[in-house]
Amino acid sequence: MTRTRLTAAERGEEVLQAAVVAFGAAGYQGTKTDEIARLAGVSQPYVIRLFGTKQQLFLASANRVCDRVEQAFREAAGQRADLDSLGGAYERLMAERELLVVLLHGFAASADPAIGDVVRERFGKIYDLVRELTGASAEETRQFVATGMLLTVMTAMQVAGPDSIPLPWAEELLGTMKIHQPLPEAD
Repeated sequence: MTRTRLTAAERGEEVLQAAVVAFGAAGYQGTKTDEIARLAGVSQPYVIRLFGTKQQLFLASANRVCDRVEQAFREAAGQRADLDSLGGAYERLMAERELLVVLLHGFAASADPAIGDVVRERFGKIYDLVRELTGASAEETRQFVATGMLLTVMTAMQVAGPDSIPLPWAEELLGTMKIHQPLPEAD
């Protein structure tokens, strides 16, 4: 059996994917670069050579998650440019719990100036993108973002999204939310 040698870019992508999983599980403070290296199947010095510091790797992970949210919103708006379609896209992202948890860890680590600057900028870009794609008012966008944040927290607590723990209060709360209207099936 022959192994295919990965390029540095491909290996960097594997490390970044492992970082999202690790940071999603333990947060910025609780994650060590050697854990990320182990998950990626590389050495810890290689992780540092690729990304510099743990902080830079965390920022790359947070940026990756925000890129995924933006991409999902753009794709949804390509089918139907309204808040319902973007809500459906976000609901699909809930299946990748670690992505949303990395966002929460980014918010929590925002007291660190370098992390806070990036997280605030990216959150603002997502807010602006929602308004740009849908033409929603500031109030409509605030409600959309607030619902998304609640869903993010509930997904992190494992009471929303796939494989959620069924709890009456969570089911009641989810039942009161207008998450989205499904997009029409593609032909």
